[in-house]
Amino acid sequence: MSEEAVLLTSEGLERLKNELHQLRTVRRAEVAAAIREAQELGPDQQDGQYEDAKNQQAFLEGRIGEIERMLERAAVIDEEAAHKSKEVRVGSNVTLKTKDGKSRKYQLVGPAEANPSEGRISHESPVGRALLGKKRGDKVSVRAPAGDVEMTVTTVS
Repeated sequence: MSEEAVLLTSEGLERLKNELHQLRTVRRAEVAAAIREAQELGPDQQDGQYEDAKNQQAFLEGRIGEIERMLERAAVIDEEAAHKSKEVRVGSNVTLKTKDGKSRKYQLVGPAEANPSEGRISHESPVGRALLGKKRGDKVSVRAPAGDVEMTVTTVS
């Protein structure tokens, strides 16, 4: 069973590597110290703190495993080629103009890096799927809970 590649920008790949290093070196030591501290307390005080520390450890190990699996399947997006392309592809920066005249700028990234509040949307999202392959001047319609949203691609870089 082959798993799908995890598309990452080179910046996103570095962020994940740094997070993994931080979790393995700093957070693991902190959680281990919290477990030891909870074990040294008397039985009346130990239960709550120990349970909390063990929950932190489980969450931490889960996140480490998740990042390791992402890094094993990581495929770095060719952002340079995307920036030179005239059509929208993963890695492209796109500026859209809505019917009310507002402009929005996005970068199409893989789902692991998507963060709409920072202008990074997944190529698998409704807007991302609608944009793939479009060129400057193309109109895009996306179904939203409030109704269809129409936008025009003003720049692709």
